[in-house]
Amino acid sequence: MPEVTLYPLENYTFGTKDAQLEEDPSVAARLKRLENDYDAHGMRRMVEAVLVVHQHNHPHVLMLQIANAFFKLPGHYLQPGVDEREGLKQILNERLGPADPKDWAQEPDWEVKDCLSTWWRPNFESYMYPYIPAHITKPKEKKMLFLVQLPPQKVLFVPKNMKVLAVPLFELYDNSTRYGAQLSAIPHLLSRYDFDYKQPQ
Repeated sequence: MPEVTLYPLENYTFGTKDAQLEEDPSVAARLKRLENDYDAHGMRRMVEAVLVVHQHNHPHVLMLQIANAFFKLPGHYLQPGVDEREGLKQILNERLGPADPKDWAQEPDWEVKDCLSTWWRPNFESYMYPYIPAHITKPKEKKMLFLVQLPPQKVLFVPKNMKVLAVPLFELYDNSTRYGAQLSAIPHLLSRYDFDYKQPQ
């Protein structure tokens, strides 16, 4: 089994920076923008990071919480032609790096590892699937989830309008009612790894 090193949650410090507002006020507005972007650029590509730490030797996934209700992984869509891994590093710097981009180079580089899953949006609707339905020839969006290895220690700068929560795998598992199909599938995706739990120094 491939091995992944997990460091304890207490190794990480959380700072704050200016709010990063959502681009769309509603799901309907987001899907309408997706439709407009599709007309201009074709299928949208999105990348998200699965950042894993541990508490008491149990894996926890770092998630962003917005408005005390909405959970999501750190990520965003890519500009046309941008490489997925390099684009995800840039997005993680923008989302969780220091407020001043000049300081990004001083930080440990994000180590983007395996692609854990790919999700497809067949139409301009909210549903996404971990496969392309047989009758769909031109999906509208492709989302890729990557495992990102955290360094032993790091300061994560969180936008003021968001919170970072460490969600245990047992909370995500089989809990699509609260977290949705994509997030609740993460325990399955991580089950192929052997975790090396590093203890607090």
